[in-house]
Amino acid sequence: MNKLILVLSCAAALSVSASAFAGGDTARGAELTKKYNCASCHGADYKTPIDPSYPKLAGQHADYLVHALTAYKRGDKVMNGRNNPIMAGMAQPLSDRDMVDIAAYLQSLPGPLVVRK
Repeated sequence: MNKLILVLSCAAALSVSASAFAGGDTARGAELTKKYNCASCHGADYKTPIDPSYPKLAGQHADYLVHALTAYKRGDKVMNGRNNPIMAGMAQPLSDRDMVDIAAYLQSLPGPLVVRK
C-alpha cells in the first residue's frame, strides 16, 4: 500500500512538473534575465560566456535549466544541491515560476547544442 502511494505521488509530481515547463513565459523570462544580468557571465547571446568554464545557455533544455537553478538555490548541504557561490546568490531570489520562465526563454534561443545528428 505504501509503495502504491509513493508511485502515485511521484507520477502526480512528474505530471505537474511537465505542465509547469510547458507553460513558461518567454517574454517574462527575457525580462528576468535582464533584471538579474545573466548575460554578464553567460554572454550577450548566451552562447559565448565570458569564461570558457561557464555554460552556454542558449538552446539548452528548459527542464535541465530549471533543475540546475533549483540545485543552486538549494546549495550543497542537501541532496542534489550545487555549490557555486555566484550562482547560489543569483538563484536565491528566484521563485519556481521565475525559474520556469527563465528556462523557457533560454531554451527558445538558437544555440550551438546538438540534439540529433
